[in-house]
Amino acid sequence: MPDNQHPTPSSSPSSAEPEPDSDPEPGSGPGPTAAAASPWYRRAFADLSPLRDSPDYRRVWAGQAVSSIGQQMTAVAVSVQVYDLTGSAFATGLVGIFSLVPLVAFGLYGGAIADTVDRRRLGLIGSGGLAVVSAVLAAQALAGLGLVAVLYVAVAVQAGFFALSSPARSAMIPRLVPSHQLPAANALNTVSMNLGLTVGPMLGGVLIGAYGAQAAYLVDTVAFTATLYAMWRLPAMRPLGERKGRASVLDGLRFLREQPNLRTSFLADLAAMVFGMPRALFPAIAVTFYGGDAGTVGLLVSAPAVGALVGALFSGWVGRVHRQGVAILVSVAAWGLAIAAFGALHNLWLGLLLLAVAGCADTVSMIFRNTMMQVAAPDEMRGRLQGIFIVVVAGGPRLGDFESGTVAALTNPTTSVITGGLACVAAVLLLAARRPAFLAYDARHPTP
Repeated sequence: MPDNQHPTPSSSPSSAEPEPDSDPEPGSGPGPTAAAASPWYRRAFADLSPLRDSPDYRRVWAGQAVSSIGQQMTAVAVSVQVYDLTGSAFATGLVGIFSLVPLVAFGLYGGAIADTVDRRRLGLIGSGGLAVVSAVLAAQALAGLGLVAVLYVAVAVQAGFFALSSPARSAMIPRLVPSHQLPAANALNTVSMNLGLTVGPMLGGVLIGAYGAQAAYLVDTVAFTATLYAMWRLPAMRPLGERKGRASVLDGLRFLREQPNLRTSFLADLAAMVFGMPRALFPAIAVTFYGGDAGTVGLLVSAPAVGALVGALFSGWVGRVHRQGVAILVSVAAWGLAIAAFGALHNLWLGLLLLAVAGCADTVSMIFRNTMMQVAAPDEMRGRLQGIFIVVVAGGPRLGDFESGTVAALTNPTTSVITGGLACVAAVLLLAARRPAFLAYDARHPTP
């Protein structure tokens, strides 16, 4: 729909809300056949048709990309401030703990809320709250308060607002683009997320070094205007389907337990995060594998994000994959094999390449997991499933830190990384053997 014909936020739900997962009428858009007729070199790159065809999605994507960069700048600034005030690596590490608890708690709760209220309004509240927190962080930095407690509280509130609104934002996507464009839309979402992970810390470091932490906070505050504008322009996004009382988190968990394909996609992701995520070992690996320093740790941390960004940029093929269950398991197995090889081969540049390959595989898995969840689940359950997804994404790597650290303490970092990667592959093979229906999942006939 052209911008000048876009319904205002006050439009009635009957006229403003499209049917979920409905494809456009023939001739109304390029569709899969037009994409298939494109030259091969164009099909290799990310499919931009969701950005081209949907003004709503285009604004949401751009707002997410800008705010993601700003949020990563803020994350760097908070860590720098805490370390400058305390000189303690432990105190700096507590920033992650103060953000984890609200992410888990409000992720589940936010998913339940997203299935009962106008998701557009919830997105506005979350983005507005995040902007206010960034403004508070800027004010405390400008005032020179020097109170670590204020930073911890701000990080916790920030995580709460993010977790509260993130399920609503994700559940909106199937209402903004037709079903055949969902893989492309999820790939583009991965591009915006990884732009934040790669560009944000670099810009944050430059700004903090030149003008102090308050500069990063102020830029982040202003960046949220893009998201707020995108949310404001959306029509009402009330959940579809029959509503039976209040949405319960337990109902979402029960639904997931009863849907084998969706449950298997979550278990595959957990296997990758718990067994194949040696992030906690990067400092030790930098020294023991490569004789490096903090700069080497930075390279190790950024390599998966760079691979994920490259994978998303060259994701034009994902819309032509229908056996998405197979694609998920193959991608997770590729992650595990790349991590195991990273542990076995102690060459820095080869190690960075393997980590980038793992990040690329994770992007492919994420694209298809999100698509499966958005298409196979009913609209009235999408918020709660996205809330559970946040818990998996937030909690899985922390469990992976514990697993890899424990095995490394009992053996050594090499053994921990190799066995973790191989355990990930073994978990994938077990899932494939126990859930043959997941291997047969066809995106053209989705079943949860």
